[in-house]
Amino acid sequence: MIVESPAKAKTIAGYLGSGYVVESSIGHIRDLPERAADIPSKLKGEAWARLGVNVDHDFEPLYVVNADKKQQVAKLKKLLQEADELLLATDEDREGEAIAWHLQEVLKPKVPVHRMVFHEITPDAIRDAARTPRELNIKLVDAQETRRILDRLYGYEISPVLWKKVMPKLSAGRVQSVATRLVVERERERIAFVPASYWDLAATFETGKPEEPSSFGATLVALDGKRVAQGRDFTAQGRIKSDEILHLDEESAQGLAARLRDRPYAVKSVERKPYKRSPYAPFRTTTLQQEASRKLGFSAKYTMQVAQKLYENGFITYMRTDSIQLSETAIKAARAQAQTLYGADYIPDKPRVYRSKVKNAQEAHEAIRPSGDTFRTPGETGLSGDQFRLYELIWKRTVASQMKDAAGQSVSVRVTGESTAGETAEFGASGKIITFYGFLKAYVEGADDPASDLDDQERRLPALEEADPLTASELSAEGHSTRPPARYTEASLVKELEDREIGRPSTYASIIGTILDRGYVFKKGTALVPSFLAFAVVNLLEKHFGHLVDYDFTAQMEDVLDKIAQGEAERVRWLQTFYHGNGGEGLKQLVSDLGEIDAKEISSFPISDTDIMIRVGRYGPYLDRDGQRVNIPEDIAPDELTAEKAEELFAQPSGDRELGVDPGTGHVVIAKTGRFGPYVTEVLPDDAPGSGAGGRGKNTPAKPRTASLLGSMSLDTVTLDDALKLLSLPRLLGDLDGEPVTAQNGRFGPYLKKGTDSRSLQSEDQLFTVTLEEAKEIFAQPKQRGRGRAASAPPLRELGEDTGTGRQIVVKEGRFGPYVTDGETNASLRKGDEVESITVQRALELLAERREKVAAGGGKKTTRKRPAKSRS
Repeated sequence: MIVESPAKAKTIAGYLGSGYVVESSIGHIRDLPERAADIPSKLKGEAWARLGVNVDHDFEPLYVVNADKKQQVAKLKKLLQEADELLLATDEDREGEAIAWHLQEVLKPKVPVHRMVFHEITPDAIRDAARTPRELNIKLVDAQETRRILDRLYGYEISPVLWKKVMPKLSAGRVQSVATRLVVERERERIAFVPASYWDLAATFETGKPEEPSSFGATLVALDGKRVAQGRDFTAQGRIKSDEILHLDEESAQGLAARLRDRPYAVKSVERKPYKRSPYAPFRTTTLQQEASRKLGFSAKYTMQVAQKLYENGFITYMRTDSIQLSETAIKAARAQAQTLYGADYIPDKPRVYRSKVKNAQEAHEAIRPSGDTFRTPGETGLSGDQFRLYELIWKRTVASQMKDAAGQSVSVRVTGESTAGETAEFGASGKIITFYGFLKAYVEGADDPASDLDDQERRLPALEEADPLTASELSAEGHSTRPPARYTEASLVKELEDREIGRPSTYASIIGTILDRGYVFKKGTALVPSFLAFAVVNLLEKHFGHLVDYDFTAQMEDVLDKIAQGEAERVRWLQTFYHGNGGEGLKQLVSDLGEIDAKEISSFPISDTDIMIRVGRYGPYLDRDGQRVNIPEDIAPDELTAEKAEELFAQPSGDRELGVDPGTGHVVIAKTGRFGPYVTEVLPDDAPGSGAGGRGKNTPAKPRTASLLGSMSLDTVTLDDALKLLSLPRLLGDLDGEPVTAQNGRFGPYLKKGTDSRSLQSEDQLFTVTLEEAKEIFAQPKQRGRGRAASAPPLRELGEDTGTGRQIVVKEGRFGPYVTDGETNASLRKGDEVESITVQRALELLAERREKVAAGGGKKTTRKRPAKSRS
């Protein structure tokens, strides 16, 4: 039996016994070539080999066994020689089907081959699957192969256009580019947004009755029968939508408040309606990603990694699924657990059945749920950390899905009063009382808007009847301003992609990870902010490859892939149309005619009502006004770069301030600002001789001396003497123990260096004053490590508690800058994160990403060393 991962193989082997050998393919064993070196020598002369797809011969793919998988393939072939049957037990989605097909093609087994599928790794499920294998589904393989070829053609043909016209080493992707466009379009809306101010009145009314609550808050909703404007009544251009709506400004609102104070009020109407809320459906891939983002601070990618571990170790069912259905055994298990925990009154008479609203829902056949015929409570799993938290989320959602509705009453109240000028003011208030919590006892879904009420939150109003008299204990005018549309978060972008039917749920995590890794998007808190580079890339794609980033066209591609999977479409004919065209422009023609693409134009964006242009250059974005340039700070969001902010940047020291001439060399010394902060450098003449270092020859241009400013210096006050001191570093103090000793300024501050040994200095001033004798004393002291170091600095901010672990989350200052920590894991703040405004939710996300990197082997986790055991 062959599965994808070693962890999965180990678990399954324990269930099947000695009659089976379970081995892992360790993911994909072959793919289209990624490098020129991967292409077989006999094909290197073929023009299509670069693509890895023969576009002139039925789009035949060129598959090569990955270099890092050759040893594993050899192992599988050897094991297969001793087997009497081969079970291909890769995941049950399209990609898993394709992996199984690739295994069969490469291993060329001479024994019977069967496809084995299961949606949970439990003893019963594995044994049932082994007893009832099926054949490979070639239609699913065709659909996955078409997707892979399509993505390769898109990426390999369009990415070089970005290299030539925007910046080297950029990438384009079929869904990645569309996701980036969504984020950019939202930012464009924010840039074009014109805020509108509006006012209303807020009142606190007293009933005068002894029953609690005896007071409630209400807001002005109408004046003399004319509805008072709220935020929803304004356009994105800041204009009111209808003349029938009353738009109060500050003066009129304050005046009205004065005329309504100390006036009598009465209840005009009380409307009561039954309140009912039904349980949420069990998780599918996208809803799990959204909730894990809202509640646990997990990125979509990290959610899937944790879920993969839970699945492989037999705790949950398969986590890549469009389905929200539960099997009969799962329904029984959820109902039994709900009855045990909450009582029979919380269980409906009939099981709940959910139907998917996702178009062409396929992949796995069941929702994500705890595995098995009976569910383990989180406490019974033995899990810890993030695996425990994600399992608990899935378990709660599944159990709640089989519980009764929440029930109660919603109340809407209208209160009227007459001003001293005879105006009739109407105030409104709403409330909600939950009389039976039902499924809300087990689970409450999160919200993307932190200001919105969750389903289990009550708003209690006093017992009111029509004509009841009231007094206003407080009444004040309140000003508001309309807000631009909120930026996408990972959760809301996943929802948007799914709503538009773009891509597949199983790919969303990698798509969002890619646009973050490529620098097209960065995070500010949990919000996804597009970079100026993303604006340039999307601008090019929209103008010259418009239909390829069209949302409907991208969704239609998914329809075609689904039809191929169902045997209703023919892949070669469709790829032919996409690539070569069919009476219209195909991809090949589009990328062959680049003459009309003006590289400067597509990377330039005006700031409205100014002569200032934002330009994206090879070394990053900058502002340009009649040849005057200034770099744009890395952490500024596009919608923050207003005309006023641009003028501020131009008003800052240009960074090209001439300080004077170095009397020792005759070279002009200047101070300037670079990507890594302010620094000083010398201006060398054009004919300055090169050093020829590194074997580059004597014609290599000479490198000017440069030095970063010290922390005590500023760009506008640094002097020539300061600069010459800095350019003299590293300063040679003399020889000690036969080795030169130098004073240097490094990324961690000032230090002394002797051979491979180094010691920190206490201050920057010591760089220019420390003597060889003092250095000798410093090196004579043992290096301070561990507990010998200075006491840890207090945190910069305390953010709060991680509800999953109970650990306190704080922000600290480190040698690499500010970071968040829970005492076990440290995570540096990213571009867009600020110490003053970072939230505990964003901190949890950073910590989760850090743990993800450590788990993947991409970073070391710092842990305290335990004392060595005595050998005596």
